[in-house]
Amino acid sequence: MNRLITYIKEAYNELMNKVTWPTWSELQSSAWVVMVAALIIAVVVYVMDAGSGSLMKLFYSI
Repeated sequence: MNRLITYIKEAYNELMNKVTWPTWSELQSSAWVVMVAALIIAVVVYVMDAGSGSLMKLFYSI
């Protein structure tokens, strides 16, 4: 049990004193990058899905 308490204390100390946390503006800019990237990927997947669907319809209609 003593090892667990020591581990928790050391983990808390590391998170509070040794980790460099991003600022609020850095978090906001990173969030925008993630949202734009997700939107681009979603559009690419939609175009690929629509294209393959159209090709399948064309293939099966022949």
